[in-house]
Amino acid sequence: MPTGDTLARLKSQGTVRLGIAGEAPYGYIDDQGNFTGEAVELAKVIFKRLGVGKVQPVATDFSSLIPGLNSQQFDVVSAGMYINKDRCAQVVFADPEYQMLDSFIVKKGNPKNLTSYADIKRTGAKMATGTGYAEIDYAIGNGIPEKEIVILQDPVAGLNAVESGRVDVFAGTALTGREVVRKSTKAEATEPFAPLVNGEKKVDGGGFAFRKLDTGLRDAFNVEIHKMKKSGELFRILEPFGFTKSEMTTLTAEELCR
Repeated sequence: MPTGDTLARLKSQGTVRLGIAGEAPYGYIDDQGNFTGEAVELAKVIFKRLGVGKVQPVATDFSSLIPGLNSQQFDVVSAGMYINKDRCAQVVFADPEYQMLDSFIVKKGNPKNLTSYADIKRTGAKMATGTGYAEIDYAIGNGIPEKEIVILQDPVAGLNAVESGRVDVFAGTALTGREVVRKSTKAEATEPFAPLVNGEKKVDGGGFAFRKLDTGLRDAFNVEIHKMKKSGELFRILEPFGFTKSEMTTLTAEELCR
């Protein structure tokens, strides 16, 4: 389908199908059974301005999002997906709506004093993270053998594993760490940090992904997101989902794709 036609088709349908991974705070089902999350709420505002009245979230496995997008199961993906070189080879990204540092979920008091991946390697602490998380690569980049990393379903499973002592640390984003330990009496989240890999600090950014042919739709989306960044509206939408001013970003997709 030619690139210019996608937005026209979505307008005439009146609906855009949004691939999400069922992960708070990006896109998930709340206690009332409604789809919400920063990505879902942002999509509703932007697509309305582009003339598409309805956003229909489609929940799938995180690892199925890009294949599902490219096989036309949905029109756009937004699941707090980090923009990186590998993914940029498969899809085109809008500029990120946020940037993200890492944080660890650890036992209260952080008994092993874990504040970096180098600390995990040095102490031999047992580490867990989530399926397909960037944190796997950060750990490997710091010399932690992949076979020793425990892969869990989500940050809630990570919290449970830390609380029960099955693992020492669950590595994830600063945002998920903050949110998931909020009601815990046994665990806490470490201070956010930029992972060091080969001496370079890694700051990630997450954004909406589109099919390679849909650059026209991506460009129209970008125009709206930049207006919202400038006016402060973007932060007002993201703040209720736990984002702070430090997670707002001027990074571009082009920079992150390198």
